[in-house]
This record gives sequence, C-alpha cells and structure tokens, in this order.
Amino acid sequence: MGTDTMGTGRPGRAASPAPRLNINALTPVETEKAVEDAGVAKTRLTGRRAFVSAMFAGAFIGFGALFFLIVTADPAMTWGPKRFVGGLAFCMGLVLVLCCGAELFTGNSLMVSDLAAHKVTLRQMLRNWIIVWFGNLAGALLLVSLVALAGTMGLADGAVGDLAVATAAAKVTPGWGTLFVRGILCNVLVCLAVRIGFAARSVADKVLGILLPIAGFVAMGFEHCVANMFFLPMGLAAKLMGFGAGAAGAGALDVGAIAYNLSAATLGNVLGGSLFVALDYWYLNAKPARKPSDPVLD
Repeated sequence: MGTDTMGTGRPGRAASPAPRLNINALTPVETEKAVEDAGVAKTRLTGRRAFVSAMFAGAFIGFGALFFLIVTADPAMTWGPKRFVGGLAFCMGLVLVLCCGAELFTGNSLMVSDLAAHKVTLRQMLRNWIIVWFGNLAGALLLVSLVALAGTMGLADGAVGDLAVATAAAKVTPGWGTLFVRGILCNVLVCLAVRIGFAARSVADKVLGILLPIAGFVAMGFEHCVANMFFLPMGLAAKLMGFGAGAAGAGALDVGAIAYNLSAATLGNVLGGSLFVALDYWYLNAKPARKPSDPVLD
C-alpha cells in the first residue's frame, strides 16, 4: 500500500524532490548558443525599437564615462590608482547595458558568429549595426546636452570640466593607426566581458564578471567608440564653456577631430570584436566537430 504523504489519511505517492538550482556559469558551448540566439533576436527588432534601445545604451555608457570623469578629477590621486578607480567607475555603463537591456554597437560585433553559422544574413547584421551605431550616438549626445545644462562640468571648482577637455584632447591627437589598434584591443576585452554576461546566471555574476575586463581596458587607455561618443562631444562642450584652456592639444578639439577618432575607434572595435572574439569562439564552440573518420588537416 502507498503511504500517506499529504496528511489526508489516504495513501498517495511520495512527493518528488524539488529541482536542484544550478548556480554554475554556462559552459563555453552553452554561452556560444546564448550569444547566437541573442544575435538572431537582434535582427528581429524593428528599426524603431532597435534605435530607441541603442539610445539607452549610448546614454548608459555615457553615464559610466561621466562617472569616470567625476572620480578621476581629484588631483591628489596618483596615476595608477586613478586609472583603476576610474575604470571601475566606468563599468557602471556596461552593467546598465547588460542588466537593464540595451543595444550596444561594440557588443553587437558578436553577431559575426551568427553570420558564420548562417543564422543571419550580412544585410541583417549590417542593418542592425548601422541603426545601433547612430542610436548610440543619439543617446550619448542627448546625455551630453543634459549634463552641460546641469552644470556638472563646474564640479570641483571646474576640475571636472578641465578633465573633460583634457581627456577628449588626448583622444584626438594620436595617429589614426594608433587609435585603430587601441580600438581593436578595447573591443576584445569588451566582447569578452559581454560573453561573461551571457554565461552568468544572476545579476551579481554579471556585475562581478565584467568588472576587470572593462576596468582593464579603461585603465590601459584603449578606445571605445560608444564611450567616445560621450567623451569627445562632452570635451568640446566643456571647451566652449570655457574649461580646459590650458589642456595640451585642446586647440585640436573640434567636430572634425571627433569624426577622426570615431572612424578609427569604430573600425578597430569591429575588427577586435568580430575577428578576435566572435569568430574564434564560434570556431571553438559552435562549428560542427570533425568526424572521427575525417582526416586531420590542422
């Protein structure tokens, strides 16, 4: 006879054990599938939704960039700790993107794995990239306008505004090729951080996982095109407001210089994220495995 498991006086079946909660991160293969599924979903967004979502991402990254300016404006901090603390502050931007949901151009470089797997077409991917790039720019420029009106550049007796000009000037004076390579290196770390976000099973995992890659690229001085959509216009706006008069290279900061930097950083970001992260991880984790009878060619 069955046992009474419900306290009803009637025989019944034993209760099945509760499912075990898996707190381990996704495996690299599972992460690759999650990345590719997300890429397919991105192509199904209407242009309007993709643009608005991208505006959020541009503003989120801008908030992280502004946080960087605020915490590194203290002249008492030495160079190394200042870069590290500033990098940690900048992480707020990607935390907001991954946890709140938004379309970020640099992270969407991972869609190249969908292209390699024939899950999206080149036209679908490029359409998403173009809409998202301009959406990121619109969101960053909107934030620049609001920050300028809020008087934030005047904080710390104008030190924040001076730093905004100096930071922007330092981004437009290196050679185009140097900026391009810095863009490659930047998006390798950014896309690895995004993959960590896909592998995570909780918000806490996402936040902790992305801290070091993102803080690292900021501390190392690499170039992120979406961050620069805030840094450069904000620096120009601060310059027009009278800040940073003594900053080295401030005279070169204008609209043409902004376009100069963004062209190099954007192309470098695309190459770094697509070639050195997306395609490599697709090859390792999603490409059909070789049959035992196939010859070994590599």
